[in-house]
Amino acid sequence: MSKKKAFALRINEDILKAVEKWAADEFRSTNGQLEWMLNQCLKDANRLPKKNNQKNNV
Repeated sequence: MSKKKAFALRINEDILKAVEKWAADEFRSTNGQLEWMLNQCLKDANRLPKKNNQKNNV
């Protein structure tokens, strides 16, 4: 499992309310929703880091 790092985020109040509503609709925490959204955006932009499979290829 990947290591998680905490950081402060400043966000527009209206955007935060929208994310909180979306998270509740999806039965996720606000943090989980933001993480999911970022993951989806990275995937869509083909910028998601590739998993290190070098150990399996040796």
